[in-house]
Amino acid sequence: MTPEETLDALPRLRLCQLPTPIQRLRRVEEALGLDGGPELWIKRDDLTGLGLGGNKGRKLEFALAEAQGQNADVVLTTGGLQSNHCRQTAIAGRALGFDVHLFLKGDQPERLTGNLIPSELCGAVFHFVGPKGAYTDEPSMTELADQLSSEGRTPYVIPVGASNVTGAMGYVDAAREIKAQEDELGVTLDRIFTATGSAGTQAGLIAGRKLFGLGASVVGVAVSPVADPAERRKDIATFAMKIMSRLSSDGTAEPEDVTLLTQYAGEGYGVPTPECRAAVRMLAELAGVLLDYTYTGKAMAGLLDQLTQGAFEPTDRILFIHTGGHIALFA
Repeated sequence: MTPEETLDALPRLRLCQLPTPIQRLRRVEEALGLDGGPELWIKRDDLTGLGLGGNKGRKLEFALAEAQGQNADVVLTTGGLQSNHCRQTAIAGRALGFDVHLFLKGDQPERLTGNLIPSELCGAVFHFVGPKGAYTDEPSMTELADQLSSEGRTPYVIPVGASNVTGAMGYVDAAREIKAQEDELGVTLDRIFTATGSAGTQAGLIAGRKLFGLGASVVGVAVSPVADPAERRKDIATFAMKIMSRLSSDGTAEPEDVTLLTQYAGEGYGVPTPECRAAVRMLAELAGVLLDYTYTGKAMAGLLDQLTQGAFEPTDRILFIHTGGHIALFA
């Protein structure tokens, strides 16, 4: 089978409202003085629909289908205290009949806010693992999975951000979707900007652009400090290679294929910079689009800075992937 046929043959649930629209941000262009280019476009993956929207829905279409295929009856995952991924996993998982356990980095708050509210409403079980809890391979999550197995349950563990090969297939498919939308709109994109945390979105887009002939390069904006950028680029390239290998593709991904901007992360994950706050306000005022202070605000701040520095050609068309997360504004 071709890589596309292999992708289409993978187990998948239809949880999202797709395709999500691509829109021109004309008033933002005007505010930046970009008359004559470059053009700024946005893909509204905040409108995927599942559990109040966001990019994790695309990943969960594949991850939860795999869970069903393994006859799982309980799903476990982990993330930050205001994790968008945990919120969408809770809502989708419970709607599909799974018990859902969320391992959240941080202390239990005095009251529920933001993403915690819909997660609690649908019946997810919270485990607050303290500020030193791990974002990846949370030990207490592994321990509970082992305990549940010993009790005759069938747990399915989803890594942080659903950022494994299975979950990243959601953004391989998104690259195919973007290519089709290019044809429909009669435009050719030159850059795709996305927030990069656990890297499943960026790695999936890198693999997908190679598989589906999408010409735009993929630029990730790191949302937390990166100790070794070269090593991180290598890890993302390896991730993309694993995705393509799963699809029986002979495509390659090298560290030089990975563009990762690390200078906009600020002091830490979930800690907004002044530029991030300004970007959130600008998109709200000029486009009626709500970003968040953890992911999309930092990514947009990076894109706006690159635009003002003249990093692009006047003829360039730049697509910003709005990965969602605005529910955290209410935290």
